[in-house]
Amino acid sequence: MKIIVAGAGEVGTHLAKMLSSEFHDITVIDPDAESLKNIDSNLDLLTITGSATSFEILKEAKVKKAALFIAVTHSEETNITAAIMAKTLGAKKTIARVDNYEYIEPENISHFIRLGIDYLIYPERIAAREVVNLLGQGEIFESVDFSGGKLSLYVLKLDEKAPVINQTLIDVIKNNKQIEFRAVAIARNGKTIIPSGNDYFQVNDLVYVVTNKSGIRDVLKYSGKKKIEIKNIMILGGSRIGKRVAKSLENRFNIKLIEIDKNKSARLADFLSNSLVINGDGRDIDLLNQEGLSNMDTFIAVTGNSETNILSCLLAKKMGVKKTIAEIENIDYIDLGESMGIDTIINKKLVTASRIFKFTMSAEVETMKCLTGSDADVLEFVAKKDSKITKESLRNIDFPKDAIVGGIIRGNKSFIATGDSIIEADDRVVVFALPSAVKKLDNLFNQ
Repeated sequence: MKIIVAGAGEVGTHLAKMLSSEFHDITVIDPDAESLKNIDSNLDLLTITGSATSFEILKEAKVKKAALFIAVTHSEETNITAAIMAKTLGAKKTIARVDNYEYIEPENISHFIRLGIDYLIYPERIAAREVVNLLGQGEIFESVDFSGGKLSLYVLKLDEKAPVINQTLIDVIKNNKQIEFRAVAIARNGKTIIPSGNDYFQVNDLVYVVTNKSGIRDVLKYSGKKKIEIKNIMILGGSRIGKRVAKSLENRFNIKLIEIDKNKSARLADFLSNSLVINGDGRDIDLLNQEGLSNMDTFIAVTGNSETNILSCLLAKKMGVKKTIAEIENIDYIDLGESMGIDTIINKKLVTASRIFKFTMSAEVETMKCLTGSDADVLEFVAKKDSKITKESLRNIDFPKDAIVGGIIRGNKSFIATGDSIIEADDRVVVFALPSAVKKLDNLFNQ
């Protein structure tokens, strides 16, 4: 597939890296030659120095042949203009990153579709939704819902108290024949393992579990986790994420939001009706203590500065806060944050890539998530009629060894997959996959 990425910033670079590993024909456009030089020296793709709003540059990139045009520059206006121009010049599908919440309101999206933009993406809104969804999940590192929660992927970090420590997957199944969950992966020491029945669970493992609603209680029991009663929440940073999280939660919880910028604090106070907005420096330990940090059930750090978010979450944990959530935009810091005990990590690059990546698949993908604590993805495929995946049981299909089926949604029912499971047309199939397996899976689920 020919894909053009406009913008060599953090999001564009991360996307280009992901997509180039899938053997797509990638072209990256950016006015900054230095940014392109860095990409060009590390990835197998074409770079063009110039503006994505130039007809000449778009033609040089052969936009007429592009199956997908992705505009993710730092400028919203550039993204919208470039996507419209790309569609006019022949790009089959266009995606534009925007920063204006008003644009993604349901009544406004149709205007952009008429202009030639197929999909608008607002990373901060996606990240805010993830934070909100995670608040009800207790001591869980990450979660993804499929088909409205008929199946879910939970990511849990095992400590010494977890009952499954030093047990194999087979041991766990022996103890419960009616098990309603499946461990699909283990992240350990920077590596992701697709486990066999004889693999042991160890302390500090990040375990990826697919479950239906019936299995959630057992998942929490075996991992030694519990649901957390949440009443008081402190948000550090009045960023777009912080603002949206506070707005979504302020009628259910007691919210305190700390913002260092005085003018922004005033605007936030006007925007939020039931949240207490405090103008102050969140790095000031005395201020956090004065505002009752030790009485908080959840601490959410979304300042836009990864170091500040990590350190403030560590302080919150030390003060006894039950759940900490940090926005960490430097991908190199994610493992560090996880190893230091932060409960949940949010990364805008990964959530943006998740939403865009599914447009590059020929198979139908309903949901996709690039996981924070692993180099793997979880995908919800829709099995097409007569596709290879429907021909035999999972045990007898040449299924990639670097992927595993967690569960199947058929109509209103969901069940955990086994080797004897047979996929039927229109089934929604939740698959955990390492990057090397994605192309093979695309072929299996496509006609």
